[in-house]
Amino acid sequence: MEKELIDRPIAQIEKNIRYINGVIKQKGREILKNYTITTPQFIALQWLLEDGDLTIGELSNKINLAFSTTTDLVDRMEKNNLVERRRDQKDRRVVRIHLLPEGKEIIHEVIEKRQAYLNVVLADVPGEQVDMLHSVLELLLEKMKSNLNHK
Repeated sequence: MEKELIDRPIAQIEKNIRYINGVIKQKGREILKNYTITTPQFIALQWLLEDGDLTIGELSNKINLAFSTTTDLVDRMEKNNLVERRRDQKDRRVVRIHLLPEGKEIIHEVIEKRQAYLNVVLADVPGEQVDMLHSVLELLLEKMKSNLNHK
């Protein structure tokens, strides 16, 4: 296994992914300055958009924050009409966090601006290379998800 790592540019791939992630996060923070939400709130809203209604516990696991911190986060988002707490239809004891239209609108706008940034960055890259990048990233994500499920 060690020989394989030496033969392949794994260290450079990891470094590039880390750097790309950092640049996208930095650009995202710049975009968020024009909105009334914090980075953790944005991350929480993204999860709610992607996964639908979640309990505080589920959301705290996804955003890697303590349950109490997530509760405070949801309280602030609820005050800003971004989310609301709703009783689960199947089990009235369970409360789920529901994304409201204003929260969806903010998420869509920010993601659109991040995608526009990426579009500008890749503007002079030939289409077939962008397609290849997309395919390779999809493959990497698929492999990572598969690896997570096997542990």
